[in-house]
Amino acid sequence: MRVHLQRVNHASVVVEGETVGAIDRGVLLLVGLGKEDTKDNLLPMAHKVSNLRIFPDEKGRFHFSVKDIQGEVLLVPQFTLYGDLKKGRRPDFFSALEPHVASPLFDQFVEIFREIPEISTVATGVFGAYMKVSLENDGPVTLLLESGSI
Repeated sequence: MRVHLQRVNHASVVVEGETVGAIDRGVLLLVGLGKEDTKDNLLPMAHKVSNLRIFPDEKGRFHFSVKDIQGEVLLVPQFTLYGDLKKGRRPDFFSALEPHVASPLFDQFVEIFREIPEISTVATGVFGAYMKVSLENDGPVTLLLESGSI
């Protein structure tokens, strides 16, 4: 599992001209699921993400998590995080989990975040849809997390 996290002032996802998910201060998570991923990867990743101290205190030091600030989370499915660029000029996605398995896992990941009471809003993109993601990165703060390294 790969998660590309961005601390944001606001972010949104548009599908076919309609905003399907939007948040204010919090984190935007681009979520990729690989062939080796199972439901066992979900809770540890959600715990790591929700407890990362990436929001500043009054001195500007990373001191607070998204839970501490009662922030918001926007999760966007992003299979292209598993794009392999070793050969040629076109990425291949053979390492990405098949959509019929990845979609329910993504939904379970979203539900884990929805069960965290300190997170005020949980919004999502649409699995398999062509999405336009807009954001205002705060910092900028951008982190890459992989399930094998948490």
